[in-house]
Amino acid sequence: MKTARAEKKTAPVGAGAVASNSGKEQFILLVVGLWLGVSLIKFGNPVIFDRLVTPPQNFAEFIFTSWPIAWGYMLLGITALISVPLFRTKWRKDYWPILLLAFWLFWQFLSSTRTVSKPLTSATLPHFVGCVVSFVLGCWALSRVRLGGFFWTPVLLAFFYVLFSGFDQQNGGLEAMRKSFYEQPNWQSYPKEYLQKMNSNRIFATFVYPNAFAGAIILLLPAALWQCWDLSRKWPRIARGVLLGIFGYLALACLYWTGSKGGWLIALLMIGLCFLHLKFSPKLKVILLTAGLVLGLTAFFVRFSGYFQKGATSVGARFTYWSAAWETTRANPVFGSGPGTFSVPYARIKAPEAEMAKLAHNDYLEQFSDSGILGGLSFAGFIFLSLGILYRTARTQGWGAFAIWLGLVGWAAQSFIEFGLYIPGTAWVVFLFFGWLWGLKEENGIQSKT
Repeated sequence: MKTARAEKKTAPVGAGAVASNSGKEQFILLVVGLWLGVSLIKFGNPVIFDRLVTPPQNFAEFIFTSWPIAWGYMLLGITALISVPLFRTKWRKDYWPILLLAFWLFWQFLSSTRTVSKPLTSATLPHFVGCVVSFVLGCWALSRVRLGGFFWTPVLLAFFYVLFSGFDQQNGGLEAMRKSFYEQPNWQSYPKEYLQKMNSNRIFATFVYPNAFAGAIILLLPAALWQCWDLSRKWPRIARGVLLGIFGYLALACLYWTGSKGGWLIALLMIGLCFLHLKFSPKLKVILLTAGLVLGLTAFFVRFSGYFQKGATSVGARFTYWSAAWETTRANPVFGSGPGTFSVPYARIKAPEAEMAKLAHNDYLEQFSDSGILGGLSFAGFIFLSLGILYRTARTQGWGAFAIWLGLVGWAAQSFIEFGLYIPGTAWVVFLFFGWLWGLKEENGIQSKT
């Protein structure tokens, strides 16, 4: 009995998961995996745009269009209730960074009492609650069992569907969608941002726009590749290689077709971190990292040379947003303007010729702008302290945990230039993974030096 327990404790994350779980645990894992998969496909719009999402009117719309976020909250609630048998709450003194997440949510509610737009704040707050519920689900429920095929299969299938949607858009689907859109009698009434997206050749799959799709790829690709390899361990090596090759090609090709400049650079960062995690000659690591960095940056500047020749307009626009977010923070340092309300003060202070934006394209600055200094510090502190502290957990618990940690690093990096926090399809995945890593830290008895 003692030997069996030791094997279960020290086995690599993701290995033998199905065999170590009871039938009830496997069912709960399947439900959670289905919930995450549906979220990836159906909830790829920022929550502040939910008023533009109408319930599907027929079966085709039910399958192929986005769902209202209220449906997502219902699914999250059902998933949490089904997962109750797994919940085991335990607190340790080195869990203190989690208090920052709790304080951040508490401060959002305080900030909401001073909001400059009740509709925007009312749309944002339930989503933030959903993020924290996802964290709790990962930390005190999923970490009690072994993640395996019952969890990962629906997630991988959903991610494959998202990638295939992007592939289809690149190969004629986007043009067909554009033609169908312009045949509508009221197409001119759509928001300017949506019209710009329809006029672009950049793919976006099931997400609001291309950079959000790139963020989903950055977040999930490391874990997806590892889980494809791990779950197919009984297959012949050639078949496993083909599976990884198809998944990897689809993901990297879609990342390229999104035209995301930040996504490209973040992918280079993640590849570098992956190389550092490998165990071989330090000299060879330096050589390979240097060569990869030079090759990647060269390809980057060649690919986007036309963009830089035009003046890198999106970079300039982001600096305008960030400056406005900082100005709003200075004007409202305690409570900010209210959760989800960046666009309201921005519309007042931006130059007439500046492009309008609904979000700050920087999750950290938006927290300062929307909820004041304490709100911004607590959010950023939780994210970066978690990444630093949990690196040891990820490093010692095998490639499964490290792949998830690596995806979280990519998401946190992209949050400097995008608004992934406000997209439920990726944000709920992020907070569940953060919670899972914190729970894994306790389950394996790893003590943090902090």
